Amino acid sequence: MRGVQYVTDEKGEKTAVLIDLKKNGDLWEDFYDYTVSRERENESRESLDSVRKRIIKNGKR
Repeated sequence: MRGVQYVTDEKGEKTAVLIDLKKNGDLWEDFYDYTVSRERENESRESLDSVRKRIIKNGKR
């Protein structure tokens, strides 16, 4: 893939990736969104209805 380079260790195994953000900025955004979602997958969830009620209760709507 153009604009993507792999960094390898002394054994030739891939250890990192360099992404040309001018060519593949959207690829970085997708990767970042994916990693953030993985970090948050075990966080508790709140329903949309609950959020709406809290906003109204706090007078922000």
